[in-house]
This record gives sequence, structure tokens and C-alpha cells, in this order.
Amino acid sequence: MVSHNDVKLNSLLLQQAEHMADSTKTQQVREFFIQGLTSDGKQFRPSDWAERLCGAMSCFSPDGGRHSHLQYSPYVRPILLNGVRSVVVNEAIRDIEPLAYHFVVSFAKDNDLQIIDACLLPDEPKAAGK
Repeated sequence: MVSHNDVKLNSLLLQQAEHMADSTKTQQVREFFIQGLTSDGKQFRPSDWAERLCGAMSCFSPDGGRHSHLQYSPYVRPILLNGVRSVVVNEAIRDIEPLAYHFVVSFAKDNDLQIIDACLLPDEPKAAGK
């Protein structure tokens, strides 16, 4: 039986794959996940850590700045990954603002959070006759 979280994850991965496919026409997009789990598997607290981290990084946006409408940066955004609060970090932020990139990575390392490389999965072959 497929759970609601599995459906949400598959939908998220599909959206991300479509976004990445559009972006890879010009360059290869590299992303990684910071999971809200420590290296020994304990849940990281506070429970809204991902939203707080992404809120702090919201000014790093292609069309953003100090006076723009508040929204998450496309380079650092919160997600729920298999029921675990996580953050997706686009490595393009390293070129845009190296200090912001190092802040996010240092946050993960200082709090002993798991960092997982993201990868683009190939499309499944279409069934014959469909």
C-alpha cells in the first residue's frame, strides 16, 4: 500500500526533476539535502528548524533583495522527505554568495545533520502500446 508521504515525495521528486530538466539545458544543476536527523538518527530540534534556516536565507533570490516580497530562496528551500524535515540546497548559491553557502553547510555540520547528495533519476521507460 502506498502511503500519503510516498505520494507527496513522488510528486515532489517529479516537480524537481521537471525543474532540473529545464535548468540542465544550459547547465548541470547540483543539489543536496540536509536532513533533520543527526548522524546517530535522532530527530533534530526545534521542529521548525528547516523553515527558520530557509527564512534566514530568503534574501538570496534571483529577483529578491532586501525590499522584495518575503519568500523562500529557490536555492535553499524546506521540504518533507520521507516524513523528515529537510532542506534542499542548490549548489548555485556557492557562486552567488559563497558566505551563504558556507553558512548553510556549517549549520549542518555544527549540528551533526545528515547531508545527502540529490540526483536526477532517469524517466521510466513507457510501456508498449500506451
